[in-house]
Amino acid sequence: MFPSIALLSLSFLAIAYGQQVGTLTAESHPKLSIQQCSAGGSCQTLQRSVVLDSNWRWLHSTSGSDNCYTGNTWDNSLCPDPTTCASNCALDGADYEGTYGIQSSGNQLSLKFVTDGQYSTNIGSRVYLLSEDDKTYEMFNLKNQEFTFDVDMSKLPCGLNGALYFVEMDKDGGSSRFPTNKAGSKYGTGYCDTQCPHDIKFINGEANVLGWEGSPNDPNAGSGQYGTCCNEMDIWEANSNGAAVTPHVCSVQGQTRCEGTDCGDGDERYDGICDKDGCDFNSWRMGDQTFLGPGKTVDTSSKFTVVTQFLTADNTTAGDLSEIRRLYVQNGKVIANSKTKIAGLDAYDSITDDFCNAQKEAFGDTNSFEKLGGLKQMGASFEKGMVLVLSIWDDHTAQMLWLDSDYPTDADPSKPGVSRGPCATDSGAPEQVESESPDATVVFSNIKYGPIGSTYA
Repeated sequence: MFPSIALLSLSFLAIAYGQQVGTLTAESHPKLSIQQCSAGGSCQTLQRSVVLDSNWRWLHSTSGSDNCYTGNTWDNSLCPDPTTCASNCALDGADYEGTYGIQSSGNQLSLKFVTDGQYSTNIGSRVYLLSEDDKTYEMFNLKNQEFTFDVDMSKLPCGLNGALYFVEMDKDGGSSRFPTNKAGSKYGTGYCDTQCPHDIKFINGEANVLGWEGSPNDPNAGSGQYGTCCNEMDIWEANSNGAAVTPHVCSVQGQTRCEGTDCGDGDERYDGICDKDGCDFNSWRMGDQTFLGPGKTVDTSSKFTVVTQFLTADNTTAGDLSEIRRLYVQNGKVIANSKTKIAGLDAYDSITDDFCNAQKEAFGDTNSFEKLGGLKQMGASFEKGMVLVLSIWDDHTAQMLWLDSDYPTDADPSKPGVSRGPCATDSGAPEQVESESPDATVVFSNIKYGPIGSTYA
């Protein structure tokens, strides 16, 4: 995810990310089946479920129903300091469909952008895949494996992002490392990514109240003194006008709380512990403007299959990650990934360290991906285990222009790397997309993983 404070762009209800467990609303996780495949193409169905990220949930006092966080402000009486707040505040269950627009059926998960609930209007959502026990996160190691899913994003306009990605969260949401976190993965705690987001309201079992300031352009978000960082593999960030696959890496393993320079905020973007830019393959940005979009080679006006392959140097699950390949299947046809068409770049069609280095040089970008370990570090993260994330969100920081338009907006769009999609540079303003496209929806389905070549035909 590209912007320096991208996660501040997630629009939340006036609720918070809590640590105690409330009893006012029952928590029932939507079921979602996935498939694990073996060489030869036989696949076993696994019954799993998803859990809502705790940042979207109602956070109230443990003794009643008073809000601990309202709008973008903490209640000072309940949350005078990080540890008292964690003790005073309870995180409650969720009405997934009625409040958050999240629906599941069999192997299909639908995420609706704007949902008018009984008590409030919700914007966007983020969920994680739980394991068979319905309490802890499913952990993935995709080295020498492929990951496949179907997506329908025909109803996602400019400015929105229907994302599917992996982050190196703790399996239990951090509850064993941080005993003050009583809610754990069952309630969607422990988020982190390479943007080191400061808007996460509880980090390491403590409220992020120190230095908290409300966002100047989002009435439901803010940022605290701490960020929460970890490795991130963006398999799919997309709307109907553009898509990117992007590995990001950090110099640390596992979820890590940051402060100061380590967070890489603002002018210190390239001094932090994580690679915020990543090494992206966006077909439009790589020079092929005919490949993905409505009516194009990959036609985003209807459902299609996305296949991502993680090859290792020795073709084993123990080898170093050396290449990330992408292909598509639509209407029974396998579609090879587009090739780069940028002056000074060879015709790359996959992500390798050589591609990343050449891309950064051609675009004049800082190569923090190489500095922090490149694909080998991404593979090490998978070996530790990564959590599957599915979300829909709009962008209060950069209007998603980094995904689907010209970005930075003050750069010459004819310069290689600036044009990232066909959307106008004044598109994607949250107030606009929220009012004009409240019914925008992304549908993920038919998730499969297994050895290379086993998940598609």
